[in-house]
Amino acid sequence: MTTVNPRPTRPASRTEDHTSELLEALTAMEQMGSMGAIGPLGPINPMDSIFQEFLESTDSQPTEESVGEPTPGQLAYDALIETLDGINEPKSASRNGTVGPAGAVAFARNLGRNIPLNKNTAPDMTKNLVNWTALAAGRAMKATAGQIRVAAGVSDVEPHPKDRRFQDEAFTANPIYRRVAQSYLDLHRQIDETIDELELDESTRLRVDFLAGLVTETMAPTNHLLGNPRALRKAAETKGVSLANGLRNAVDDAVNNGGMPLMVDSEPFIPGETKAATPGAVVFRNEILELIQYEPTTDQVREVPVLISPPQINKFYVLDLAPGRSLVEHAVSHGYQTLMVSWRNPGPAQADWDLNDYVRALLEATDATMEITGVDKLNMLGVCAGGMTNAVAQAHLAAIGDQRVNSASFLVSVLDWDEPSTLGSLLSGPTAEALKRRSETSGMLSGEDLGKVFAFMRPNDLVWNYWANNYLMGEKPAAYDVLAWNCDSTNLPAGLHHDFMDMAAGNTLTKSGAVEVLGTELDLKQVTCPSYVVGAVTDHITPWKGCYRSVDLLGGDTEFVLSSQGHIQALVNPSGNPKGSYHLNPATPESADEWLDGATKHPGSWWDHWVEWLTPHSGEFVDRPVSLGNDSFPPIMAAPGQYLVEERPTA
Repeated sequence: MTTVNPRPTRPASRTEDHTSELLEALTAMEQMGSMGAIGPLGPINPMDSIFQEFLESTDSQPTEESVGEPTPGQLAYDALIETLDGINEPKSASRNGTVGPAGAVAFARNLGRNIPLNKNTAPDMTKNLVNWTALAAGRAMKATAGQIRVAAGVSDVEPHPKDRRFQDEAFTANPIYRRVAQSYLDLHRQIDETIDELELDESTRLRVDFLAGLVTETMAPTNHLLGNPRALRKAAETKGVSLANGLRNAVDDAVNNGGMPLMVDSEPFIPGETKAATPGAVVFRNEILELIQYEPTTDQVREVPVLISPPQINKFYVLDLAPGRSLVEHAVSHGYQTLMVSWRNPGPAQADWDLNDYVRALLEATDATMEITGVDKLNMLGVCAGGMTNAVAQAHLAAIGDQRVNSASFLVSVLDWDEPSTLGSLLSGPTAEALKRRSETSGMLSGEDLGKVFAFMRPNDLVWNYWANNYLMGEKPAAYDVLAWNCDSTNLPAGLHHDFMDMAAGNTLTKSGAVEVLGTELDLKQVTCPSYVVGAVTDHITPWKGCYRSVDLLGGDTEFVLSSQGHIQALVNPSGNPKGSYHLNPATPESADEWLDGATKHPGSWWDHWVEWLTPHSGEFVDRPVSLGNDSFPPIMAAPGQYLVEERPTA
């Protein structure tokens, strides 16, 4: 047996007549569908302007050095791009065979069609041409044979046990639905196996996998009303009310959510009450950030404070998500004087804010932190892009001989981008330039665009799951604090976006002197304070092997910890979490795989290990301060401050 791995509503009475509402919604849907805004392929369309630049960047004109036989990666790109073009044309997609059981044949046909037949290079390409033609023809034959087995009822293809899309009993008990599922799953397998047979380097393979994932997840039958037995059953039970609710949801999202299905009900999460609720005060503010000092909860505190830098891409409260699920609360409860940076949400007026400005603002926050706590040292913790900013700031301080940083912690932060990853593969030279042009035009990379990109990195979980729930089932998404934070997006100013893209695309932090900030050339080997580096085992944004590379990149002693779960869940990982675990290995071999082979698994949360690791770097216990701030930095307002709650600027 073959298994295939998956890659606000108002309730209405069933006795009411919703004919007029349904007709009104259908009319609006028809009009918007003609514009490609919504429909079974709607979530792809809001991404057109983003992904079109990506697709075009992979299909750039050949340079003098690149003229000659196309690489397997280029051929795969051409085939996938043609298939994606069909998916982005709802009226012609089924006719062209890019959606449905014929999709595997279409992919193989596109692959074969895009093998160039240039008369000048043909003599040198004969062998590869035969191989590629054989691959395309072979895949088409296998796809056809697979569909014949499905139609005959003898296919052994089964969904993966964790694939929730096909858990309805109709997909096993009903012969038609069983064949529908098997047809799709066999197509999925054929595309995956085609990619596996291509001779691709790892970075290109990740890009092709990403594009292929957009194709295969879009084609799932459960994304369509007739292919979703649960939705049809509910429509019958509610006499069409669920469909009316779903249409209403779709129209609302097309107007108010950029055409993306709403992921979460965010209303229950209120700043200062149910999120970002740890008591504290804003004690310093400049135009880029606010500095929050949290109230101690112990009679004595460690004299050396902890300053946390969250990512500029999202808001800080993922680290203070809710009482009992807050890293800030955990640190405070263990006697650490804890302060947090809250970045301002920039708009087009702040387009010129770049890495220099952010590092300068962060250094001002470190000055305030040390003056408020009365010491000349501090521990710094950075998360994701905030970790990159911290590393740059620390390298600058090292270059000028300033030793204020006593220890550095980096959570799910990649400093060395050589490790292949989906995100890294999308930040190749041409793609980076395309994205930079986009933010330069508007003065920023909008939080909405960023959210779409990250959602389509996991389309089945973060797009189509909610598409089916909201539109086909007509239900309201659940309230979930992590997703509410994920959707509470922020903008990146064009200047900082350009600097981040350059650092990732050129991997410049690994090269001494390649990055210059505040007039100093940076070398991370000069960052010699002890470091604590956390990776997450299923992280799809900053893969743990990329995080591990910081061990060799930084100049001091480094402790690497591998947390269970993914990018966000590793951060929201409170003590006593029954699902939590982490790996430790006192050795730091060159290879991440070697490190894991020698590592020991521990139950629980890395939070507890971190506070123990931090102890020798935090000085003696002293009496807790009687008030927050000091004469030079009096409290400005209560936490979580003004910058957190300001509306996100738009272009």
